[in-house]
Amino acid sequence: MMTAPEKFYLRTENQEGKCTVYVNGELDLESASQMRAAMAPLVELTDRELALNLRELRYIDSTGIGILVSVLKARHAKNAPFVVEAIPTNIRKLFDMTGITPFLLNAGTSS
Repeated sequence: MMTAPEKFYLRTENQEGKCTVYVNGELDLESASQMRAAMAPLVELTDRELALNLRELRYIDSTGIGILVSVLKARHAKNAPFVVEAIPTNIRKLFDMTGITPFLLNAGTSS
């Protein structure tokens, strides 16, 4: 019997000077608490760049976008670099429609 793939999961990779969170699946109301819980301690790591890699993100709703904006604001308030990488075309279109693309793409100090 085959099991269905997980609807949402995160993988974190720490390298020197950078913490990358790989977001997989669907970031929506159902997965929001998992995303918030995972991001809360990482937002505090101001000694390194925080990157979200969205290559495997299939869907995001307004709740998920709100989480991204919250992370962006928190990192900005701490003067800590934050970047969003590998945004899929369908997700990028949604970011463009909501007007957040420029903020996500210019959030990092090194991008």
